[in-house]
Amino acid sequence: MKLFTWSEALFSVKSFVAAMLAVYISMRIGLPRPFWAMMTAYICAAPFAGPTRSKGLYRAGGTILGGTMVTFVVPRLVNSPELLSLVLALWIGGCLFVSLLDRTPRSYLLMLAGYTAGLIAFPAVNDPGAIFDIALARVEEITLGVTCATLIHSLVLPAPFGPVLLARLDHAVRDAQHWIRDALNPAGDARSAGDRRKLAGDITELRLMSTHLPFDTSHLRWTGRAVNALQERLAQFVPVVSGIEDRLTALRTMGATKVSEHWSALLKDVVALTDNPKETVIARQGKLLHDRIDELAPKVHRDLGWAGMIELNLAARLRRLVDICLETRALRQHIDAGVAGRLPDEVRKLPNVPPSALHLDYGMAALSAFAATFAVLICCAFWILTGWPGGATAPMMCAVLCCFFSTQDDPVPFIKSFLHWTIYSIPVSALYLLVLLPAVHGFEALMLVCAPMFLVLGVLLARPATFGRAMPFLFGICGTLAMVDTHNADMMSFMNMMLSQVLGLTVAAVTTRVVRTVGAAWTARRLLKAGWSELARLGGGEKTTLPEFSARMVDRIGLLTPRLASAGGHQDLQARDALRDLRIGLNMTLLQEARPQLGRGDAALSPLMSQLSQHFARLPAVDRNGEAQLLDALDNSLRAICEGAQDGAQREALAALTGIRRDLFPQAAPYQPALMTAI
Repeated sequence: MKLFTWSEALFSVKSFVAAMLAVYISMRIGLPRPFWAMMTAYICAAPFAGPTRSKGLYRAGGTILGGTMVTFVVPRLVNSPELLSLVLALWIGGCLFVSLLDRTPRSYLLMLAGYTAGLIAFPAVNDPGAIFDIALARVEEITLGVTCATLIHSLVLPAPFGPVLLARLDHAVRDAQHWIRDALNPAGDARSAGDRRKLAGDITELRLMSTHLPFDTSHLRWTGRAVNALQERLAQFVPVVSGIEDRLTALRTMGATKVSEHWSALLKDVVALTDNPKETVIARQGKLLHDRIDELAPKVHRDLGWAGMIELNLAARLRRLVDICLETRALRQHIDAGVAGRLPDEVRKLPNVPPSALHLDYGMAALSAFAATFAVLICCAFWILTGWPGGATAPMMCAVLCCFFSTQDDPVPFIKSFLHWTIYSIPVSALYLLVLLPAVHGFEALMLVCAPMFLVLGVLLARPATFGRAMPFLFGICGTLAMVDTHNADMMSFMNMMLSQVLGLTVAAVTTRVVRTVGAAWTARRLLKAGWSELARLGGGEKTTLPEFSARMVDRIGLLTPRLASAGGHQDLQARDALRDLRIGLNMTLLQEARPQLGRGDAALSPLMSQLSQHFARLPAVDRNGEAQLLDALDNSLRAICEGAQDGAQREALAALTGIRRDLFPQAAPYQPALMTAI
């Protein structure tokens, strides 16, 4: 069995070289705490060049912003420690709040600006006159660590992020193809809803991974718009195929065997379209499939029954699926062309869904910010009341840990694990600080002393299974060397710093447990309610684009999937079908787009949209009378649209209404094309 792989060894050596280079330059130019540069070089290091560059850039920006804030605030409030503590705690909480509302690498900038202010300001309160020099030194040390890590990981045998992202993207496309084959084939594999939701999670993960693409060293970075456009097609694909699968099931359940046989040849050809996504796209192939779908779709008339309505919806969704498949194939070929240096000009102008369109939870962001602010204030109060000389480390570490794990439903297990491995690092920190470093009198000796420990830790950092233990252990060693004056260290200062550090981590864990911790079931319900609220707003007339809505709802499903798995026996959650909500949202969006072309038929849709808004606004509560009225409004709307002009908008509206009725009331009696009742 190998102790390490080639890639792990390479990452460890590059990280160590970057850290030692940062320490060497810091010493040569006379910076007071060179081990800040070393710790930063390790924190910024990532197995791939793209994430290393993005983390480094935003960490440097956050450090400069935090240092600027400190030089402005500390001299003015140093004589009011309580007010200074409050301002710093609010700054940390405010930066954390804003960072949690940005799900791109940019969020790292504001998070760093928050707790870097604490790292600089809290130790400097005893020497406020030197705050500018201290802040400048920290900024220089951290920026130097960032620069060295970025240069080494980018220039020395760089590991490009692009091939990994492209492999994950192709895997998601293959999963989508399997779903199409299963959904359109009567003998297909009937996979669980959990498997379907997992694809949504993969799409969201790909979207977040691709935010590092502009910083990568591979040629794939030039195809960023094509990669994002392909992800958007995958997001739109989820409700479309889910709807097709449900409509075919409905037709088979209704005993429409003749209908199923009628469509079987077409379904096989649609499946064949997805088998070779890298084949040359033939526009005529899509047009032929469109023509065949239109031929099989029933003609709209006032006596069209429920089976015909479902076939109409099936035809509309098959048309959309064909378009998505053709666009996906074209985009995948554009990506290959871009990697080869032949990216078409039109791809550079593709519109993209901004990351801000993804799900954002303002309430949880505010709760996380409050917990961080409260925890820091507790540490500051203890420090001020006791007059503890080494107490500055407590609010520093408390701020860092509250920020690090703020995205977790329950950060406490992560903070406790960090605390445990920090405690385990104390003997090693003492060995370096009190025994080895005092005996070192040259940079070469320093490298020899550090190499055994840090090369092993670098290998462990490269492994996902051990990263969560290796990082706090390394952080504990480097943090101790950075925060204690290595030239004048003694046992008393070391113990003071370590006790203060443990106190800060403990306060972070306890405060988070009391104020911030939520369960997976609670978060799952919150995600479901966010989806229902958006559907209620759609019914109320809120405008949104289909790509943005699909991206946001698929993102919520991706966030929901692991939490449903952790929710256990909460039957109210297990019974919820998030894919159904996504299909309803798709149909409501398409219905809103078709309304301006419906003429008099639009009059029947206004009360329907109002009732849909009320229905989703009161979920999870159920109003039986309201549901009966909503079902009647749906049937009346179907009858009204059937009476209208025969055009594409009419067919799209009928398909959308059919989908909404089928998803909301799958067990209801079939729609009857009787005379329209009063609305």
